[in-house]
Amino acid sequence: MDTGHESALSAKHAGLDDMIHAERTRPAPDTTLLARLKKQKLRIKEALHRS
Repeated sequence: MDTGHESALSAKHAGLDDMIHAERTRPAPDTTLLARLKKQKLRIKEALHRS
């Protein structure tokens, strides 16, 4: 059963995925920002699996 919390986490996960994609396709991607975004995405993925 999908709760509101899980839906919010899924939306954040998708948003981070879009941000990572946008940063990767820039002419000079910010590797520090990419690392931070990936860590956030991983934390959200782990939270979704715990739910």
